[in-house]
Amino acid sequence: MTQKVAFIGLGVMGFPMAGHLANAGFQVMVYNRTTSKAKSWCEQFPGNYAETPAEAAKQADIVCCCVGNDDDLRQVTVGPEGAFAGMQAGTIFIDHTTASAEVARELAQEAGNRQITFYDAPVSGGQAGAENGQLTIMIGGPKEQFEQILLLLNCYARFAKLMGEVGSGQLTKMVNQICIAGIVQGLSEGMHFAKSANLDVAAVIEVISKGAAQSWQMENRHQTMLAGEYNHGFAVDWMRKDLAIVFDEARRNHSHLPITAVVDQFYSEVQAMGGSRWDTSSLFAVLESKRFKH
Repeated sequence: MTQKVAFIGLGVMGFPMAGHLANAGFQVMVYNRTTSKAKSWCEQFPGNYAETPAEAAKQADIVCCCVGNDDDLRQVTVGPEGAFAGMQAGTIFIDHTTASAEVARELAQEAGNRQITFYDAPVSGGQAGAENGQLTIMIGGPKEQFEQILLLLNCYARFAKLMGEVGSGQLTKMVNQICIAGIVQGLSEGMHFAKSANLDVAAVIEVISKGAAQSWQMENRHQTMLAGEYNHGFAVDWMRKDLAIVFDEARRNHSHLPITAVVDQFYSEVQAMGGSRWDTSSLFAVLESKRFKH
């Protein structure tokens, strides 16, 4: 029997992720706050759309979600027409939103009261990863149903791992964002230094990418950074949203993140430059803007 899946949230990530499920043979019902986006999805992929999250989830075996933040997530799950109201006992909810571990635990508790299994499953890999089915997924939730959801997740993931109890996926995603922030700033400073030293930056990257300095960001972003192109990746506004979640959690667990805090302030400078929707590699633009001011 074909498994019925609802997918809530058709942004730059959710749109292709839901498409992979439809192309893999799942019976997909989508919901998006902007109905025109849902209609557009149905024109490109086999499936139907619903007017509310509850309607989308009504017949689903598994409901997936990828929205903006904690408040959006609450709205589409426990709001007046939220997905939980339409879900049947014994079904599964998988949340791909990058949100707080606190809201994951809160919603898992509410889901449990309704006999729904909840997984927090944030993703990494950006829009390109979603489009190419090459996301990394870090998951929090019970072991018992994990194998049941893995077939679905593998439609758009190159790697998915259960990290522990509910909230563990979101905590792992926080670690991911901390590491990315430092890597992108280091790459930006290295390239900025190379330009200031009148080196051939492309040649420098060719050499150092073969050694210990190599990173995904270096391989995939250095050319666009040099060209001043920042309109293709994960937006600065979203990165700052994620880092705010990180800092809230750090206050709770008493961790110290001095480099991450500094990089967050550099991202605020990108926003002040009008780069709110630029991708995260735009840290380089802040440094370059200051190169000839001294």
